[in-house]
Amino acid sequence: MKYDYLMVGSGLFGAVFAQQARAAGKRVLVIDRRDHIGGNVYTEKVEGINVHKYGAHIFHTNDKKVWQYITKFGEFNRFTNSPVANYKGEIYSLPFNMYTFNKMWGVVTPEEAAAKIAEQRQEIKGEPKNLEEQAISLVGRDIFEKLIKGYTEKQWGRDCKDLPAFIIKRLPVRYTYDNNYFNALYQGIPMGGYTKVIENLLDGIEVRLGVDYLKYRSEYEQVAEKIIYTGPIDEFFDYKLGTLEYRSVRFENELLNKPSFQGNAAVNYTDRETPWTRIIEHKWFEFGKDENGNDLPKTVISREYSSEWKKGDEPYYPVNDEKNSVLYARYKEEAAKLTNVVFGGRLGTYSYYDMDVTIAKALEKAETELVKKK
Repeated sequence: MKYDYLMVGSGLFGAVFAQQARAAGKRVLVIDRRDHIGGNVYTEKVEGINVHKYGAHIFHTNDKKVWQYITKFGEFNRFTNSPVANYKGEIYSLPFNMYTFNKMWGVVTPEEAAAKIAEQRQEIKGEPKNLEEQAISLVGRDIFEKLIKGYTEKQWGRDCKDLPAFIIKRLPVRYTYDNNYFNALYQGIPMGGYTKVIENLLDGIEVRLGVDYLKYRSEYEQVAEKIIYTGPIDEFFDYKLGTLEYRSVRFENELLNKPSFQGNAAVNYTDRETPWTRIIEHKWFEFGKDENGNDLPKTVISREYSSEWKKGDEPYYPVNDEKNSVLYARYKEEAAKLTNVVFGGRLGTYSYYDMDVTIAKALEKAETELVKKK
């Protein structure tokens, strides 16, 4: 065997695991079927703007160990995620906070806002049974109808009454004038883009792009003692137990010859009639400036359209309902039978991880694996 580890996938999980393995003196080969590294955190420079090609990625964490680790591989700016909601031309602050409540009801104090929500949540009796009831119990009927219902139904392609309550349990609700979406100690965007971070993680490691492991499985399973696989777990097993469901996202990108389109990095369109879920204006992730601090004269926007996943599409969000959870558990049993393959990452474990959790999981898996190898 020429390598100790074959890393299938060069996304965040794969790059972190590969870096840790190489630091421990292991021989590592990374392959990826795309023509670039970075998986879905890949950024591409367009007119000096670092464009998030697979949707907005805003790093946030309370995990000091993860923050100290990832900032060794890139300098992060002080970007604070403060999206806004556009409901038929009405603009509201996100996350739901006193600015939102003031615009919605004219209330000024936290006490008034809490009273209004308490009044509206009375329609929910007992434990919320679905996403609609959960949302109303958190923020009331008015905010649900204007700022949650349409966006969520576009995002998931299902009525809010047919979605599980847990999807929205972490919804931030604040009785302060605070537009910071993430309640995290550490937050920012890597200066120069995520691709630069992945390049630094993979420094000194052999990487082959445009290589589909599943097409050349017989060849590549011979090159390393152990395979770390970060692709879809059901695809690895040729869908023999059935196909796991995902939501996918399609992007329409546009380069505009103007300095600003919407004046904010993210604007969510929360009415049902607007076909896209949100528009990202990438330059505002880095305050509209290039790496030398100069104002950028153009801008790039991305309209996001949510869709049901089908084979050939990029899978984004696992549909964590009971049917899919049962099917994943069966695939996990199959995976446990393999002694030379480890499944990791978002697709390998059928989980929707934030970036900090992905890094933490990769560090944990590397520690476990490398201790075993000693």
